[in-house]
Amino acid sequence: MDVILLQKVANLGNIGDRVNVKSGYGRNYLLPKGKATLATPANVAKFEARRAELEKVARDELASAEARAAALKDFVLKISAKAGSEGKLFGSIGTSDIAEACTAQGHALERAEVRLPMGPIRTVGDHPVTLHLHTDVDVQLQVSVVAEE
Repeated sequence: MDVILLQKVANLGNIGDRVNVKSGYGRNYLLPKGKATLATPANVAKFEARRAELEKVARDELASAEARAAALKDFVLKISAKAGSEGKLFGSIGTSDIAEACTAQGHALERAEVRLPMGPIRTVGDHPVTLHLHTDVDVQLQVSVVAEE
Protein backbone atom coordinates (compact mmCIF):
# COMPACT_ATOMS: atom_id res chain seq x y z
CA MET A 1 0.00 0.00 0.00
CA ASP A 2 1.49 3.32 -1.10
CA VAL A 3 0.77 6.22 1.31
CA ILE A 4 1.84 9.83 1.88
CA LEU A 5 2.70 10.67 5.49
CA LEU A 6 0.84 13.65 6.97
CA GLN A 7 2.82 13.49 10.24
CA LYS A 8 6.24 12.27 11.26
CA VAL A 9 6.00 8.57 12.14
CA ALA A 10 8.79 6.90 14.09
CA ASN A 11 10.78 4.32 12.09
CA LEU A 12 8.83 5.18 8.91
CA GLY A 13 9.44 8.74 7.70
CA ASN A 14 8.77 12.47 7.85
CA ILE A 15 5.93 14.67 6.60
CA GLY A 16 5.43 14.32 2.86
CA ASP A 17 7.37 11.09 2.46
CA ARG A 18 5.79 8.60 0.11
CA VAL A 19 6.25 5.16 1.64
CA ASN A 20 5.10 1.66 0.90
CA VAL A 21 3.62 -0.07 3.97
CA LYS A 22 1.79 -3.32 4.56
CA SER A 23 -1.91 -2.94 3.88
CA GLY A 24 -2.99 -3.85 7.42
CA TYR A 25 -0.70 -1.23 8.99
CA GLY A 26 -1.96 1.42 6.62
CA ARG A 27 -5.63 0.46 6.82
CA ASN A 28 -5.80 -0.15 10.59
CA TYR A 29 -3.38 2.44 12.00
CA LEU A 30 -2.06 5.13 9.64
CA LEU A 31 -5.27 6.02 7.80
CA PRO A 32 -7.74 6.03 10.75
CA LYS A 33 -5.38 8.05 12.96
CA GLY A 34 -4.90 10.66 10.22
CA LYS A 35 -1.16 10.05 10.02
CA ALA A 36 -1.24 9.22 6.30
CA THR A 37 -3.38 9.29 3.19
CA LEU A 38 -3.44 7.05 0.14
CA ALA A 39 -0.98 8.15 -2.55
CA THR A 40 -3.47 8.72 -5.36
CA PRO A 41 -2.81 11.55 -7.85
CA ALA A 42 -5.69 13.58 -6.36
CA ASN A 43 -4.39 13.13 -2.79
CA VAL A 44 -0.84 14.04 -3.87
CA ALA A 45 -2.13 17.33 -5.30
CA LYS A 46 -4.20 17.99 -2.14
CA PHE A 47 -1.19 17.27 0.06
CA GLU A 48 1.09 19.63 -1.89
CA ALA A 49 -1.52 22.39 -1.43
CA ARG A 50 -1.60 21.76 2.36
CA ARG A 51 2.12 21.01 2.88
CA ALA A 52 2.98 24.40 4.48
CA GLU A 53 0.04 24.16 6.87
CA LEU A 54 0.95 20.60 7.97
CA GLU A 55 4.61 21.52 8.47
CA LYS A 56 3.61 24.54 10.59
CA VAL A 57 1.41 22.32 12.80
CA ALA A 58 4.30 19.86 13.19
CA ARG A 59 6.69 22.68 14.18
CA ASP A 60 4.17 23.98 16.74
CA GLU A 61 3.74 20.51 18.27
CA LEU A 62 7.52 20.07 18.49
CA ALA A 63 7.95 23.49 20.15
CA SER A 64 5.20 22.67 22.65
CA ALA A 65 6.81 19.32 23.48
CA GLU A 66 10.23 20.96 23.94
CA ALA A 67 8.70 23.56 26.29
CA ARG A 68 7.09 20.79 28.35
CA ALA A 69 10.41 18.92 28.42
CA ALA A 70 12.20 22.02 29.70
CA ALA A 71 9.60 22.41 32.48
CA LEU A 72 10.00 18.74 33.48
CA LYS A 73 13.81 18.70 33.28
CA ASP A 74 14.60 19.20 36.99
CA PHE A 75 11.21 18.11 38.34
CA VAL A 76 11.16 15.21 40.82
CA LEU A 77 7.81 13.46 41.20
CA LYS A 78 7.08 12.27 44.74
CA ILE A 79 4.53 9.49 45.16
CA SER A 80 3.57 7.94 48.49
CA ALA A 81 2.34 4.37 48.57
CA LYS A 82 1.73 1.67 51.16
CA ALA A 83 4.81 -0.45 51.64
CA GLY A 84 6.02 -3.29 53.81
CA SER A 85 8.93 -3.07 56.24
CA GLU A 86 11.39 -4.31 53.60
CA GLY A 87 10.54 -1.56 51.09
CA LYS A 88 8.26 -3.60 48.83
CA LEU A 89 5.02 -1.93 47.79
CA PHE A 90 1.61 -3.45 48.37
CA GLY A 91 0.68 -3.39 44.68
CA SER A 92 2.62 -1.35 42.14
CA ILE A 93 2.88 2.06 40.53
CA GLY A 94 2.13 2.03 36.81
CA THR A 95 1.90 4.51 33.97
CA SER A 96 -1.55 5.82 34.90
CA ASP A 97 -0.49 6.43 38.52
CA ILE A 98 2.54 8.42 37.37
CA ALA A 99 0.47 10.44 34.86
CA GLU A 100 -2.20 11.26 37.46
CA ALA A 101 0.35 12.28 40.10
CA CYS A 102 2.25 14.43 37.63
CA THR A 103 -0.94 16.13 36.44
CA ALA A 104 -2.00 16.74 40.06
CA GLN A 105 1.34 18.47 40.70
CA GLY A 106 0.86 20.88 37.78
CA HIS A 107 2.50 19.15 34.81
CA ALA A 108 -0.10 17.85 32.35
CA LEU A 109 0.84 14.37 31.24
CA GLU A 110 -0.96 11.61 29.34
CA ARG A 111 -0.71 7.97 30.34
CA ALA A 112 0.54 7.04 26.86
CA GLU A 113 3.50 9.43 27.25
CA VAL A 114 4.94 7.48 30.21
CA ARG A 115 7.38 4.69 29.36
CA LEU A 116 8.30 2.04 31.93
CA PRO A 117 10.79 -0.28 30.20
CA MET A 118 11.43 -2.29 33.37
CA GLY A 119 7.70 -2.67 34.12
CA PRO A 120 5.69 -1.20 36.99
CA ILE A 121 7.50 0.21 40.03
CA ARG A 122 7.27 -2.22 42.96
CA THR A 123 9.81 -0.87 45.48
CA VAL A 124 10.39 2.25 47.54
CA GLY A 125 13.14 4.58 46.31
CA ASP A 126 14.14 6.68 43.32
CA HIS A 127 13.32 5.37 39.87
CA PRO A 128 14.13 6.95 36.46
CA VAL A 129 11.15 7.04 34.10
CA THR A 130 11.22 8.08 30.43
CA LEU A 131 8.55 10.45 29.14
CA HIS A 132 7.93 10.30 25.38
CA LEU A 133 6.40 13.73 24.71
CA HIS A 134 6.92 13.74 20.92
CA THR A 135 8.58 11.51 18.33
CA ASP A 136 11.71 13.65 18.71
CA VAL A 137 11.43 14.60 22.41
CA ASP A 138 12.15 12.20 25.27
CA VAL A 139 12.87 13.39 28.81
CA GLN A 140 13.94 11.54 31.96
CA LEU A 141 11.74 12.03 35.02
CA GLN A 142 12.90 11.04 38.48
CA VAL A 143 10.11 9.34 40.44
CA SER A 144 10.66 9.15 44.18
CA VAL A 145 8.44 6.56 45.87
CA VAL A 146 8.10 6.95 49.64
CA ALA A 147 6.30 4.67 52.10
CA GLU A 148 3.10 5.95 53.70
CA GLU A 149 3.06 6.12 57.47
